[in-house]
Formats: sequence, structure tokens, C-alpha cells
Amino acid sequence: MPKFSTISDWLSSQREALRGRFVTGPVSSGVFEFVSFGIKQGWACIFGGLLLALILATHLWYPSNAPVSRYDFLVIAAVVIQLVLLATGLESLEEARIIFVFHVVGTVMEIFKTSAGSWIYPEENLLRIGGVPLFSGFMYAAVGSYLARVWRIFHFRFDHFPPLWQQGLLAAAIYVNFFAHHYLVDIRYTLFAACALVYWRTWVNFRPDETDRKMPLLLGFGLVALFIWFAENLGTLARAWTYPGQEAAWKLVSPAKFGSWYLLMIISFVLVAFLHRTREGRHAEEPLDSQSR
Repeated sequence: MPKFSTISDWLSSQREALRGRFVTGPVSSGVFEFVSFGIKQGWACIFGGLLLALILATHLWYPSNAPVSRYDFLVIAAVVIQLVLLATGLESLEEARIIFVFHVVGTVMEIFKTSAGSWIYPEENLLRIGGVPLFSGFMYAAVGSYLARVWRIFHFRFDHFPPLWQQGLLAAAIYVNFFAHHYLVDIRYTLFAACALVYWRTWVNFRPDETDRKMPLLLGFGLVALFIWFAENLGTLARAWTYPGQEAAWKLVSPAKFGSWYLLMIISFVLVAFLHRTREGRHAEEPLDSQSR
């Protein structure tokens, strides 16, 4: 009986067995690839998906007399999920490190934004910094977790990958603007133009099944940002946090937040790109840019 070092290895073996059993022609191959794409996407966002499910479940069923507040329970649950992902090999230590960095980056921004009144966390809890419960950092970490995992699961390679120094400067400018626009002119439209300038030639190659597919990276950013915006609407519906105007009753999160998430995608993408570049430097793996192969 074969032995598998991780759950991912076992799942990969099951996928190959199913492919050999059900794929008999071009139609079944296309259906299998589509289903495989969906399953891989779900597998990549397992951390964020579980966290969002807990946010919704605790909104509906969390007991009011529980010894631990709802927000603190979410902190503990997020830590447990992270430890399980590491213990089972579903997440690497390198990925966990970049997720931790994104957790810190997100928490710092949360502290500033809540103090500026951009949004609030309406419930009381113990594990918090100022007005920010610590589980909020895990919501940003979920974005980093998704990008790190989807990069690995879909075997990302890129055509015309921009120099990392350009991407780093862009990410830094985006992050600074999240703070500075409260005091200075908001340059987000300039940043959107800069994103287009940096990534307009970049295509991401990904492997949903056995064949490589590709799409413009800017489109990929937009699709991910859209799904995060959907998740944010669920999060506010569950009263995990609220924006001004949502205090009395829930309403749809402003579509302008989609733009904010789009820019945030750039920051998280660049962090993960630095992770992979560092890994290549140590292990001499394939380059990020498929054009150099």
C-alpha cells in the first residue's frame, strides 16, 4: 500500500485515480478540468473559507453567555486552523511566514483605519489592540494564504514578469496611500494607472489539470478582488465589523471597496512573489518568468 507524506500527496493520488477512471474523451476531459479548477480554488482558499464560515456560524449561533467572547473565539479558532494546516503539510513554513507578515501589515492598517472611523468592530472582547480585535489580522492573512497556496497548487509561471523592485515600489506606494489619503490627496487612480503600466504585459500561466492555461494577470487580480468583496459583504452581514451607515441595518458594501481590495491584492501578490524569488535563490528552482526558461 503506498505511503503519502502529506494529505496533499494523498489527494493528488486520488485525483489521478479519478482522472484515469472517468476521462475518456475531449468532453469528459473538459468537464474534469473545470471541476478540478473549482476544487483547487476551494482548496487554495481553505483558510479564508473556514474563517468566513466561522464568522457566519458564530453570528447565528454563538451563545450570549459563553465564557469566551465571539471575537476571542475567532482568534483561537484561526490559530488552531493555521496550526492544523502546518501539521498536515497543507501549508509550508515559508507560506506561514509570509502570511504572518501580511497579518502584521493588515493589523497595523486596521488600527489606523478604525481610529480614523473608516469602520468599527461593534462587539467587546479581550484579545485586541485598541479598537481592533486580533482576529481581524487573520482576515488579511487569509488573502495572503490564498495567494501563496494558489500559486503552488496551480504551478504559476508568468510571461513578462515585471522586476520585483518595480512591484515593490508600487506595493509600498499603495500601502502608504491607505494611510496618507486621510491627510493628503487620494492618489488611488494614479495607483490604478501604475498597476496597469507595471502589469499590462504580464500573463499568468496556471495548470487546472494537465494542460497549462493563461490569463492576463490584471484580470486575475480583478477576479480575486471581486470574490473578496463578496466575502466582505458576508462578513458585514454577520456583524464581524460594520462600515458607517451599517449601524442600524445591513446594506451592501460600497462597490468602491472593490477598488481598495484590488490595490490590496497588489501588496499581497508582491509579498508572495518575494517569497518565491527567495526560495528560487536558495533552491535554484524554475524562474518565475516563463520567458526565461
